[in-house]
Amino acid sequence: MEAALLDELAARARGLVAAEGRALLGITGAPGAGKTTLAAVLVERLRAEGLGVAHVPMDGFHLADAALTERGILDRKGAIETFDAYGYLALLRRLRTELEHEVLAPDFERTLEQPIAGAITIRPEDRLVVSEGNYLLDDEGGWSDVRAALGEVWFVDVPDDVRVERLVRRHVEFGKPEADARAWVAQVDEPNARRVISRQSAADLVVDGTLI
Repeated sequence: MEAALLDELAARARGLVAAEGRALLGITGAPGAGKTTLAAVLVERLRAEGLGVAHVPMDGFHLADAALTERGILDRKGAIETFDAYGYLALLRRLRTELEHEVLAPDFERTLEQPIAGAITIRPEDRLVVSEGNYLLDDEGGWSDVRAALGEVWFVDVPDDVRVERLVRRHVEFGKPEADARAWVAQVDEPNARRVISRQSAADLVVDGTLI
């Protein structure tokens, strides 16, 4: 990431942290925009500066394949209805109010393509939680309350052609043949992307993803 951009974003993130309590920062953008990369780099930088920071991805609230199969939506994995919005919201609210003890959060294991319960520890000394995911600005159901629970939400924006190629490479890396990867991107990821991009104007900050 460009040094000047990282300096700017780190300073803005630090500014969210009040004298007391815990701040929540959301990072969103279409699939393949670079949300996870930005979150990881930002968290590493802030920790190096001595700030207690936790990284809690929204993807930990993916429904497991068994639940998706039960609902008949396994072929839409990654769409908004394949996440536990209210479970995610409950965690965000806990993170704002439960400051005296550790809070455990789920993660998402990409090699298994499954959520893993209790994989992330948020410590009392963590003053900032960075959470990234596709639907942080959505206004359907519990997602509007998710937006309200976050102090700020940043949107990572990249050209569609760059983003699509990143997605194809990711799917191939995790086991799909290239033809299948491109079909999945076109049929599943891109409709989700259009939904996410339609909410960009609701973000507090737009970050140029080509600089990440």
